[in-house]
Amino acid sequence: MLFYRAMTPIKAMTFDLDDTLYDNVPVIKKAEQSLNEELVRITGLNQFTVTDFNLLKQHVLTLNPDIYHDVVAWRQMTIRYLGHQYGIVSQDIELLVDHLMDHFTYWRHQIEIPAQTHQVLSYLAERIPLAVITNGNVEIEKIGLADYFQFSLRGGIDGRSKPFADTFALAARQLNLPSQQILHVGDNLYTDVLGAVEQGMQACWINLTGQTIAQQSDARLLPHIEITDLVELKSLL
Repeated sequence: MLFYRAMTPIKAMTFDLDDTLYDNVPVIKKAEQSLNEELVRITGLNQFTVTDFNLLKQHVLTLNPDIYHDVVAWRQMTIRYLGHQYGIVSQDIELLVDHLMDHFTYWRHQIEIPAQTHQVLSYLAERIPLAVITNGNVEIEKIGLADYFQFSLRGGIDGRSKPFADTFALAARQLNLPSQQILHVGDNLYTDVLGAVEQGMQACWINLTGQTIAQQSDARLLPHIEITDLVELKSLL
């Protein structure tokens, strides 16, 4: 554990989900591949790839920059755009959106939560309130983590995504605590650390990169603390 800033007593913690509480990389790869396997069943899309879909997502983003804040709406919009491009009639496009999103969401939630994550969250939740602030679309009820958290906030439906202040400020209000008494824990130096510090929260960077903070291109502000393992959080209480 490395300390970069003076800290005040921690009365609550908020957590990022993806790549903070579990390894998200294989999960999202599987979900994207499974969605694509459904897409290529459609006439005219037989040669479509995950790369093609992600390039189309980026094009949709250039047309609708604010869609970035809601990853669910962004994916839905991309499927609609794809449907129009390939001449699928409007009523069938909405059926396609529903089908593909249901399929993607199922695989998106096939997450193996490490036993240590359960252990650490259980220990912390017995002592202070915990909450989730995520830019993703994972529902904690579907992955067995709901019992540890008082609530979960998501970019898009609960305000602009991290690092914007919206979800951090809302979390502080719902926890009924000053921001400086809350420690936000996340793996991303930009969305998690920058966002939390600029909102007045304390920030904990979980460094899973094997490199120092000086080697990180997305570092803008120093976190309050750096850890390499969630279990280190137990020593803060």
